[in-house]
Amino acid sequence: MKPPAFAIALFSATLLIPVMGLADSKTPTIEELWQIIQAQQEEIAALKEQQQNTDKKVTAADEKAEAAVVAVESGATSSSSGGWADRTTLGGYGEMHYNNLNGNGGAEDKEEIDLHRFVLFFGHEFNDDVRFFSEFEIEHALSTGDGSSDGEVEVEQAFVEIDINDQHLARAGVALLPVGILNETHEPPTFYGVERNPVEKNIIPATWWAGGIGLSGQLAPGWSYDAVLHEGLNTSAADKYKPRSGRQKTSRADAMDLAATARLKWTGIPGTEIAGTIQYQSDITQSNEPGAGSAMLYEVHADIERGPFGLRVLYAMWDLDGSDPASIGADEQTGFYIEPSWKISSGLGVFARFNQWDNAAGTSSTSEKQQWDFGVNWWPHEDVVFKADYQIQDNEDGSEQDGFNLGVGYQF
Repeated sequence: MKPPAFAIALFSATLLIPVMGLADSKTPTIEELWQIIQAQQEEIAALKEQQQNTDKKVTAADEKAEAAVVAVESGATSSSSGGWADRTTLGGYGEMHYNNLNGNGGAEDKEEIDLHRFVLFFGHEFNDDVRFFSEFEIEHALSTGDGSSDGEVEVEQAFVEIDINDQHLARAGVALLPVGILNETHEPPTFYGVERNPVEKNIIPATWWAGGIGLSGQLAPGWSYDAVLHEGLNTSAADKYKPRSGRQKTSRADAMDLAATARLKWTGIPGTEIAGTIQYQSDITQSNEPGAGSAMLYEVHADIERGPFGLRVLYAMWDLDGSDPASIGADEQTGFYIEPSWKISSGLGVFARFNQWDNAAGTSSTSEKQQWDFGVNWWPHEDVVFKADYQIQDNEDGSEQDGFNLGVGYQF
């Protein structure tokens, strides 16, 4: 315990008395002694205040240093706290094709070069929990908007995504539907073959996007789900109720009869995806044709990669209600393919694929189509690919196109 400051001052003054007595025989008066004590008290108080100020500065410096460490560890310097540019992303993909096909049985010859797709991605993070994503696409290089060209300008995705918690999120806007292998992931370096496989193109039909709302999330380790309520197809007897012709693409889409899609996916082993999708359409003609009605889509697939070996297998089936689809066999539309592949090296791979599909499988008519594809992919960079393949068709109606295709694609 420190002695009181007054006691220290009194003791010091007591020591000074003999010294002053030797220097000067005159003894100080009580008033003079009190003044000395008072001066020493003021000096001691000043020293104590100076020490307290120094301690406060040291404490403040320590608190600032600790706050800086906490800020770094908690991610306060992440992109979500940065400027607009730091929270905005740009990406894209594209592909150009050369097709050289010979037509038989009424099918046309095809020899052309086509800039099939040019796509840009734009994304923005509003904060750690809210983000926006969009996909803008130009097909076949140009579109005049007056029907004089085959080109299209499309917004395939434009949605807002919100994290509900660490396992679940909600989405609203225009998005790709969770069905099949290619519909959500179709950048050229991610699949074999110049053209997308005809089963997912004609049965599912990829690429298929729709406006709506949905939920996605993790149910357990390796298990995820998607559930979407969205605009339905709008097919007709004139188009033989083919799903591809019914895509509304969220362009003043008729919302008289909505659709619902649900997917369950398992990725519990690295390099393995097994998934199944069910979709219900309340009326596939949007109540425009009384002879047609509801429809169900069932799809299952497996996408497996084991070292250099790859395997994709997919089956999809439509079941349409109504007498009009049944009258032309469109009440059942099915397709499947199997595609083994082999990576010869990190930049070179070969594949073979057998495709079979039928948009009028409900009858015994000659509507079934088959196609074999054999080809090679070369990746000079993981995001750039050159492709070559040969296709052989064996269609029951005899209308076939056989020949080869070349392509180049990229993503970034």
